[in-house]
Formats: sequence, C-alpha cells, structure tokens
Amino acid sequence: MKNTTLCYIEKDNKYLMIHRSDKKNDGSQGKWMGIGGHFEEGESPYDCVIREAKEESNLTLKSPVYRGVVTFNSDKYETEQMHLFTCSEFSGEIGSCNEGELYWIDKSKVKDLDMWSGDVIFLQLIEEGRKFFSLKLNYEGERLTEYYIDNKLYKL
Repeated sequence: MKNTTLCYIEKDNKYLMIHRSDKKNDGSQGKWMGIGGHFEEGESPYDCVIREAKEESNLTLKSPVYRGVVTFNSDKYETEQMHLFTCSEFSGEIGSCNEGELYWIDKSKVKDLDMWSGDVIFLQLIEEGRKFFSLKLNYEGERLTEYYIDNKLYKL
C-alpha cells in the first residue's frame, strides 16, 4: 500500500487546484485535484504535505490542518492511503509545476471539474466542517462502487 498526502490550499474562497496534464504514466491524467504526493522515507504526513506543496506550487504551508484519512481500493490500481489536509496559511508565490497547470478555482465550482468521484465526497465532508474523518473508497476501474464514512457503508 502506498501512502500519500493531498492538500486543498485555500485563499479568497478558492482552492488551489492542479490540472494533471504533464506527468507520464499518470493514472490521474486529465483530472483536477489538490496538491500532494507520495511519502518519502521517514516522513510524517505533515512532513510530506509541506514538502509536496513546496515542490508542486512553490508555496510554504504554515499551518496545515489534518482533515482525514482516505483509503482507495481499486481492481486497477495499488491500494493507497491518503492523508488529507486543508491550509489557509502559507507564504510565497505560485511557481510552475512539472505535473500540470495550477489554478485558483472558486470553491463553488470545484465539484464541476473532471475529478475522481471520491474526491467530490471528501470535499463535501470538508465543506460540512467535519473535524476528522475516515473515508474508504472502493473502485472498479475508475467507477466508484461504494464508500464508507467512519465505517458506515454507502452503496452506489
């Protein structure tokens, strides 16, 4: 199982989103998502999200808020455990990203973007103000078939 982080950086009622277009062999090619990536040896979730934000956006996160753990299960991809953050305190100016284009997107329009179905669910949980949650997403290929929020099953 791989461990990753994802952060929704917030400013002026917008999220910083990446349109994944530049990384080769990317299972998320063409999708929109927050900033994040894979853990390096010895990193904590906080270490990883701060490093990934700096690498992908050139922003230095000051107080990322740990929002939840999301487990992705798929018959097509390796199981992934993602540590989800939001952050509204940061410094620096956005730089270029070698994985796609970065855009500030109004929060009300983010769910209209081409994104994984599960991302819409955890964004909703964030917007509802959940302090911390566990979310398990089960996919067949790219189709979300069911999910668990804090161990409660929801079938699609």
